[in-house]
Amino acid sequence: MGEMETKTRVAVLYGGKSGEHEVSLSSAASVIQAIDHEKYEVFPVLISQEGAWIQGAQALSALEGKLEPRLFTQLGESITDDDHLPATTRLPALKLDEIDVVFPVLHGTFGEDGTVQGMLEIVDIPYVGAGVLASSVGMDKVMMKKVFAAEGLSQGDFTSFLRSQIEEAIDSVVANIESLFPYPCFVKPANLGSSVGISKAGNRNALKAALRLAAKYDRKVIVEEFVAAREVEVAVLGNDQPQASVPGEIVSSNDFYDYRAKYLDGKSEMRIPADLPLETAAEIRRLAIEAFRAIDCSGLARVDFFVRHADGQVLINEINTMPGFTPYSMYANLWKHEGLSYSELISRLIELALERYHEKKKSTTRFGSE
Repeated sequence: MGEMETKTRVAVLYGGKSGEHEVSLSSAASVIQAIDHEKYEVFPVLISQEGAWIQGAQALSALEGKLEPRLFTQLGESITDDDHLPATTRLPALKLDEIDVVFPVLHGTFGEDGTVQGMLEIVDIPYVGAGVLASSVGMDKVMMKKVFAAEGLSQGDFTSFLRSQIEEAIDSVVANIESLFPYPCFVKPANLGSSVGISKAGNRNALKAALRLAAKYDRKVIVEEFVAAREVEVAVLGNDQPQASVPGEIVSSNDFYDYRAKYLDGKSEMRIPADLPLETAAEIRRLAIEAFRAIDCSGLARVDFFVRHADGQVLINEINTMPGFTPYSMYANLWKHEGLSYSELISRLIELALERYHEKKKSTTRFGSE
């Protein structure tokens, strides 16, 4: 790169109002650490847990202890006084004319669910990852499963209820569930990531408690049949021509792969590639791309599958449009196995964001124009 060539200016957006605020800070610190600093200039932007948008020194301070001290100091030196904008809860503290692309390293509600994506569409700035529709469908487990069903993708049985139904008529909700599947079953908030609020219910009393817990986190609750299976995950990368990685397998330390197993105890093991028959692995990769296209995803996604113990059948579990994104996460490790380093992966995602933005610009907004 010639000295006169300007760097692409990337606003890395992290934190957020969701329960996954801390997970987002770890992912964002990893991105800022590994991004190609020869090609990209980083603007750190924090969304506080109260929803305030903060940039400059205060945004950077949220990453202290997560970034290499040397890089932390370097970034701090590059922040000018006019970056000390007042925190705002209304319009984001983004100097849009100074930014080329946004990397929203946000997990969960108010980040991965289409809300931030919609705002970035309105201010007309390219951003990494899925658009409004794919983000919101991918976040809402009920809508996601309905789309998968419409596409003919095999999955476990499920049903859903509103919080108001659970509050007003829990006995009829329980009777409805018992008529559909045997115990145990899983109960989850429809729109929360990282396995927060999820329970495995083995009897009627546990089911009632599980429904009430999930309803604390969301107005919509999904109940799924228990599938005795291996958990296999695939990383997808691309826009209109997505590619799927080899499948990797999660071997969980817990009864199920819950928040503690995912983020706290570090005992879950990743096996890459998963030890699967060749035809099963090929089918999982094909289905991952089908799922990615089904919700009209772009940029990246991790697609999670069950491989049923009883008969080896592959069932789709869910798609995550902004999966955990540290170098140690399954998503990055799967691409590392394919020969794409974490730093190269970040560059590729930024290229895909710009490519998608320019593709959308081809669409006319005026009727009757040639």
